[in-house]
Amino acid sequence: MFDIAVIEDPAAAEASLDPIRARLLAELAEPASATMLAARVGLARQKVNYHLRALEQHGLIELVEERRKGNVTERVMRATAASYVISPMALSAVRPNPGQSPDRLSARWLLAVAARLVQDVGALITGADRADKRVATFAIDAQVRFASAADRAAFAEELAGAVSRLVGRYHDESAPGGRDHRVVVALHPHVPPDQESTGTTG
Repeated sequence: MFDIAVIEDPAAAEASLDPIRARLLAELAEPASATMLAARVGLARQKVNYHLRALEQHGLIELVEERRKGNVTERVMRATAASYVISPMALSAVRPNPGQSPDRLSARWLLAVAARLVQDVGALITGADRADKRVATFAIDAQVRFASAADRAAFAEELAGAVSRLVGRYHDESAPGGRDHRVVVALHPHVPPDQESTGTTG
């Protein structure tokens, strides 16, 4: 089981967003059979089996083992990942394009950049899994409290300058065998965990 998996297929995304199937995915963090799940979610075993077949068809769950009980073979399933994120590729016709109207002070442009990040890293993970390789990435996640809006603006300008200097120092357009990397730096108000579902920041 992966820690996190990226859903790129529209049909798989649709399957994962169904409330019942999303609940089954959460329950299948640990292996379980349709009979076990039926008791937990309050549905008939046949109904649970129907949803499990759909999830398995899209690679969201996998068979762990088969147990013989009398004349019945019980299939024990498990989610293929502990958590999932849906790539903008699942909505390819309407996915955000950060190349349009770039504005480093726009929250919507930041969202478009973040969507591209999910899309790109998702594609890298998919390719690496197929090749049985690791993806070379690096990330920093930090929290800073500013005393004023002026301090926040000064921090942003200093950060932008530092990143620009680093990019200029290490970027080598003519390096033989070199590989381009994307650098994304973002700054936004912190959303406390108890407000994430509502989107309010107080």
